[in-house]
Amino acid sequence: MSAPTLQTVMDLIDGRTDELVALTQDLIRFPTINPPGEAYRPCAEYIGERLKKRGFTVEYVRGEGSPGDSDSYPRTNVIARWTGSEPGPCVHFNSHIDVVEVGAGWTVDPFGGEVKDGRVYGRGACDMKGGLAASIIAVEALIDSGLPLPGALEISGTVDEESGGYGGVAYLAERGWFSEPRVNHVIIPEPLNVDRVCIGHRGVWWAEIETKGRIAHGSMPFLGDSAIRHMGAVMEEFESKLYPAMAARHSDMPVVPEGARQSTMNINSIHGGQAEGFDGLPAPCVADSSRMVIDRRFLIEETLEDVKGEVKAILDGLAAQRHGFRYEMRDLFQVAPSMADRDGPVASTTAAAIETVLGKKAQFVCSPGTYDQKHIDRIGKLKDCIAYGPGVLDLAHQPDEWVGIDDMTNSAKVMARAAYDLLTRKRS
Repeated sequence: MSAPTLQTVMDLIDGRTDELVALTQDLIRFPTINPPGEAYRPCAEYIGERLKKRGFTVEYVRGEGSPGDSDSYPRTNVIARWTGSEPGPCVHFNSHIDVVEVGAGWTVDPFGGEVKDGRVYGRGACDMKGGLAASIIAVEALIDSGLPLPGALEISGTVDEESGGYGGVAYLAERGWFSEPRVNHVIIPEPLNVDRVCIGHRGVWWAEIETKGRIAHGSMPFLGDSAIRHMGAVMEEFESKLYPAMAARHSDMPVVPEGARQSTMNINSIHGGQAEGFDGLPAPCVADSSRMVIDRRFLIEETLEDVKGEVKAILDGLAAQRHGFRYEMRDLFQVAPSMADRDGPVASTTAAAIETVLGKKAQFVCSPGTYDQKHIDRIGKLKDCIAYGPGVLDLAHQPDEWVGIDDMTNSAKVMARAAYDLLTRKRS
């Protein structure tokens, strides 16, 4: 028999298309909805039991004390490690197992894993159980090929990425699971399209702004002070000053889509006065409080301090100019932008594998939103981390979410090639 080669691995992956589809279906059928964090443990155990049979050492780590963790909804992560024949680096494939709520508009069972027209449908198919399945098939094919593999291969299924990753990758990174020398290279199979290497993401700052007023009878509003009108003044300042200023800023980061190469801000919610959900007639009161939640996405060329200061300057300006204007601003969540070196080992090796498998040059991109690279970079201090996987980014969180079978197969080939090259490359 001839010695195994990388083509042996590619042939094994081609021969396991049905297995790849079945694995994706099985993963979709775990309704791992976050919040509240359903079916995390059974999904993690399914992954762990499969990999344990392939010679992996498997550990389950609960994110105890993290947001949402409870005995009813334990934040259960699985980390599986396979060790090669001689010392070498560790290549880690990290996927989140949680999915967002189903929402309306589905024409198929969201947790049925239906297959039609070369696609697997279901919540999480694209984001990102198809990527998880492809990474498992890629690593198993590498091991089964008989190629000599130094170092170690790891697969993890982690939780809560959709709500910040604090019970998942952040919790693990704080405890050394994503730091050198234990791990050297990380690929996160997020759905950024099969011909793209995602090297980072924009920053994010969520905050709540509350304007203050004074309650009074609605028939005599002049005796009170409407917090809602004060919030309207905030909105007017945002529209006339902040939004035009953000639109004028553009990044050298290769963020996709093109509209996200500028600074952006979404107003997630705004509320004041009578509580929502009450079916009766409203009470005749002047609102003494109004609250707004903002979602500010910023560029690597901006600092978080400047981003916050820009909003605070508008609010302070209103306080100085507008009679009775009072406010409070509370931070909810913040993450700095992250960007790996496109010439670094994991990015360049994955790009080369894409060119070999797909026959075209890879596109380097950055994500408009954050993903778990932020924790691997910020907490784990591990810079050699990218996102690469099957799935069309625009389908994430949509009804009738799907992942293409050919894309999963091709991405598994890319991941296998990249992992092999990372394990066997000469290290300086």
